[in-house]
Amino acid sequence: MTRESLLKRIRILLGIVAVGLVLSGLTAIPIETELRWLTGVLGAGPASKPEEFSGLLRWLVTVREAVATTNARYPFLAYGTDWLAFGHFVIAVAFVGAVRDPVRHSWVVGFGLIGCAGVVVLALCAGAVRGIPVYWRLIDCSFGLACAVPLLLARRYLRLVEQQAA
Repeated sequence: MTRESLLKRIRILLGIVAVGLVLSGLTAIPIETELRWLTGVLGAGPASKPEEFSGLLRWLVTVREAVATTNARYPFLAYGTDWLAFGHFVIAVAFVGAVRDPVRHSWVVGFGLIGCAGVVVLALCAGAVRGIPVYWRLIDCSFGLACAVPLLLARRYLRLVEQQAA
């Protein structure tokens, strides 16, 4: 593979990660609306209670209720998810720099992989402490694992670029 084709692949992979971060950040802002939509699509109307369901839908209706109640009573707590979104956007900016010059900013790939590992650790540990069901923690872990795939490929291609330069 030529240097240019490797760099093109690296840019695409890092672009995928950057877009994923932005999209993930955008979904953090309208959580209550998203939960109403998702539970409605899955068959739980607005007046449904968690005890009417089992499994994943029970959990989603429970979360929908908690978010709606919290937003109604303490709307300032939603500011935390606004900051979560902002954090995603800021991290995405680091990946934009790496898309522009992957060799110069190759450190971003390692940074991203550390973040991916952190997602898994946080989901498993903090999720257990917070009473998050195991299946939901595994869904959270899947985001870290899914993001690691393009980053591992990008790292592999970056090493090939470095070998070619040597």
